[in-house]
Amino acid sequence: MKKEVDELEDELRPEYDFSKMAGGVRGKYVERYRAGTNLVLLDPDIAQAFPTDASVNEALRLLLQIAQRHQHNNPVGVD
Repeated sequence: MKKEVDELEDELRPEYDFSKMAGGVRGKYVERYRAGTNLVLLDPDIAQAFPTDASVNEALRLLLQIAQRHQHNNPVGVD
């Protein structure tokens, strides 16, 4: 059996009155969110070898070039 859930109680303390806060911008990151993200968590040894996003991108682009050359030199079904 499911327990009936009463209305959620406001657990915030009275001193946290967000209506009095200034400077907040609603939807500040909404465009970035809609554009999507492609985050990848690197293992520590890989992160040490590639400390910046530029170094990771460069290495992956080189790997793609090598893979494309290999694909052109070895058609499907021939290794």
